[in-house]
Amino acid sequence: MAERQDHEQESRRILERVARETAPGGTPFVVRAAKDARDHMTAADADRADPIEYWGTRVGRTLGFIIAIGLLVWLVYAATRGG
Repeated sequence: MAERQDHEQESRRILERVARETAPGGTPFVVRAAKDARDHMTAADADRADPIEYWGTRVGRTLGFIIAIGLLVWLVYAATRGG
């Protein structure tokens, strides 16, 4: 019986979250995605009490982003060159 109640509570929680995310007055997906990307790049999840971890995370994520953009540019160049 308790297991069924747990499943019902979980189902209600999921339905409420979906309703919040898809509501017209809610935060649009693009805005949430942009905020999540900004938080990721600025290492919002890193421990600010440890400056080495904080700055290392920021530098690593920035370098990863730059390398990904470089690879994307190279891919487009190679695809359009036709060879």
